[in-house]
Amino acid sequence: MEVKYEGSKLILPEITCNCGMHHAKPDMDIYIGKGIIAQSVDFIAQRDFGKNVVVVTDQTLYQIAAKNVESRLQAAGYQVTLCCLEREMPLIPDERALGEILLAVDNDTDFLIAVGSGSITDVTRYVAHRTQKPFVCIGTAPSMDGYTSVIAPLTLGNLKVNKPAGYPKVLICDLEIMADAPYKMLIAGFGDVLGKHIAKADWLLGNIINDEPVCPDCIALTSQAVQKCVDNIEEIKNRTEQGIQSLIEGLILAGLTILIIGNTRPVASNEHGIAHYWEMMKLLKGEEPPSHGISVGVATVYAVAFFEYFLQQDPSAFNIECAQAACISKAERTAIIKEKYGEKIGAAILRDNPSDFLDWEEQYRRFQKITTNMDRIRNELAFLPTTRQVKDMFVRLGAPYLAGDIDINDELLLNGLIYAKDYRSRYTVFKSANELGVLQDIINRVIHSIK
Repeated sequence: MEVKYEGSKLILPEITCNCGMHHAKPDMDIYIGKGIIAQSVDFIAQRDFGKNVVVVTDQTLYQIAAKNVESRLQAAGYQVTLCCLEREMPLIPDERALGEILLAVDNDTDFLIAVGSGSITDVTRYVAHRTQKPFVCIGTAPSMDGYTSVIAPLTLGNLKVNKPAGYPKVLICDLEIMADAPYKMLIAGFGDVLGKHIAKADWLLGNIINDEPVCPDCIALTSQAVQKCVDNIEEIKNRTEQGIQSLIEGLILAGLTILIIGNTRPVASNEHGIAHYWEMMKLLKGEEPPSHGISVGVATVYAVAFFEYFLQQDPSAFNIECAQAACISKAERTAIIKEKYGEKIGAAILRDNPSDFLDWEEQYRRFQKITTNMDRIRNELAFLPTTRQVKDMFVRLGAPYLAGDIDINDELLLNGLIYAKDYRSRYTVFKSANELGVLQDIINRVIHSIK
């Protein structure tokens, strides 16, 4: 699946596997290059969406890129409605932001343009989806894999929710603009890509334990995405054209898997769950959460360490009594989730994941499956880097890798490692450890080892 271009247009890879999963074929034009914002109107005009457009951005990105785009659109005869989401704090993709965009859209609106990165793109994609209008994205930072996604991670009353949404019909990534993004956004993008190690490992683990279907082409795309970034750490750090291109290509390749199979299984697992837990708990306290991609990167360090200790387990030492002790009643589980997430968020999690409660019969089946398949698990997950290798990557990049580095205290770290597994029904190694009755022991070892 080699990346190819025609000029600045990325040629999307063909998905040819026969895994049995439904594969959507993206109808998307992706442009990556230096200085190509000057061609943005030409790229958009090729799709003939119409002439009435709502441009969504914020006050900072308006000066950086959206003002340029707005003037070019107007010069080309487009009727532009500007929706500038002005905030004193970083934009939260919540009901307020969605409402502002909806009020900017009317019956004459033909399409929308998001000029920004994560939050701007996500709120725009969701409104475009709900209003059944196409949208264009002009990316401003290589900070997340959601440019090509069909899922919008949003915030509703401090709860992180993932909503089905559309993908941009045109995506324009100007490498000059992206290279000038705040360095923390490059770190966020790298952290988001590196987290694919955990997503891939948990997906394969779900296949072994629960016969969960896996798409080998999506696995290959995410693996390629990670390798592109790992091979170019110094280039990314120095903001070279090669480094920025490798980072945004990696993010786009990973995001394409969401579009192809319609969910985030190939790119997000418990490393995202941990990051979401930290973010939600911060928001509940009225505190500013750390950048999502940076949180994912830090959570990936702890998740890699967790895998490392899990894979060292001796299956002959697994204790059925410990597993039974971990099999709590539905009432106990309900009380714990509401306590650790808060009443409102906890109730939503329980409502949205009804199949996540296990009776002893199912937990025992999984106990047996893990115990008898540890050699296979070790072999299939042998691609995982060591904790030392991951920490070294972050050190080379000048990125945080400790929870304390991003203002996550010991209590929040511990609770995230224990309870993020309950955020959604997706199978993870943290659930495997819990079903074996060794979750707390491994977490204690992980926290002790990462100082």
